[in-house]
Amino acid sequence: MGFAAPIKPEAAEDFKALRRFLHTRPELAYAEHETSALVATYLSDWGFEVETGIGGTGVVGSLTVGPGEKAIGIRADMDALPIEEVTGLDYASLNPGKMHACGHDGHTTILLATAQKLAATRNFSGTVRLIFQPAEEIGGGARTMINDGLFERFPVDTVFGLHNWPGIPAGQFAFLEGPAMASVDMAVIRIQGKGGHGAKPHLSIDPVVIAASLVLALQTVVSRNVDPLQAAVVTVGSIHGGSLPNVIPDSVELQLTVRSFDETVRQSIRERITTLVHAHVASYGATADLRYPTGYPVLVNDAAHTDFARDVAKRHFGADRIDPSLRPITASEDFAFMLEKRPGSYLFLGNGDSADLHSPRYDFNDAIIPDAARYWVHLVEDFLSGNTFAEATP
Repeated sequence: MGFAAPIKPEAAEDFKALRRFLHTRPELAYAEHETSALVATYLSDWGFEVETGIGGTGVVGSLTVGPGEKAIGIRADMDALPIEEVTGLDYASLNPGKMHACGHDGHTTILLATAQKLAATRNFSGTVRLIFQPAEEIGGGARTMINDGLFERFPVDTVFGLHNWPGIPAGQFAFLEGPAMASVDMAVIRIQGKGGHGAKPHLSIDPVVIAASLVLALQTVVSRNVDPLQAAVVTVGSIHGGSLPNVIPDSVELQLTVRSFDETVRQSIRERITTLVHAHVASYGATADLRYPTGYPVLVNDAAHTDFARDVAKRHFGADRIDPSLRPITASEDFAFMLEKRPGSYLFLGNGDSADLHSPRYDFNDAIIPDAARYWVHLVEDFLSGNTFAEATP
């Protein structure tokens, strides 16, 4: 692709233009080569120490000011989705089948605007590390960066991230303590029956009928095996088997997404699905092959750091800018891996009345970039000052 930095952004309108430029050139997981090169160029120009290639295409920019010994990390994701954009915007994706449908172009731009301001003002004492992560959507880029020594090579005392959120008024901040986003696992079930002619079903072991019955049986996992005061999701999102109406196939494949907010519940669901699938399929005389790859863990926000993050928004933007209505989210986020390693918090920023995330009609709201960047600047300055966090921590 080979795109270079179109501008050297300084003012809000410049960063709006940069976000739209990034939107036209989306790159998928672990292929964010041009995006990471652009990020590294800006950070270097602003005086950050820059390391590239972390976890593949990840970038970390570090800036140390004064004698302070504390360090804070802020993360933004860079990858796009394999979605064909239908927005009709004049800055729509130029890469067929690829789209920034989750706002990672906006998250990257917000953190770059933060970098520019921090480098210009240097109103803190300590170290700030800006983490530009690849492959959040499907590749677990946070875990890949961690496995590549992220926190050993770039130590931090705490780490924060944010996500834009459609449906929350534009520019409103929202915070969740404790389990905030669900874990996600995947189950792939292959039912092996015995194919035959559709006119002679008694000579076959019909995996289509078994699959239909199994879909219904799987609905009892949450309703009858999970504490009603806990939340969990078991969804069969894909069934494939057969190609003709008069032929019973040999096999059918089902694919499930499984989500929960508690590690004990997560493991018990896995055990229950495993037991149920094999017993249910065997009752029809068929066999089942079950694969259960684990995905992202529960995203758990540290209570003290979330209180601190909320307090930053309240003091610098006012209590009326905090939306109290957000509830735990059954979507998943690989920032959870970072929060397993370091205390911190993942917060949300209203994107307004936009199309939903992962929609081919979605677009990031550029109007929220300035305040989001100002928020990160205040958070860094307040944390590294030491005083505010001590007051916010029990």
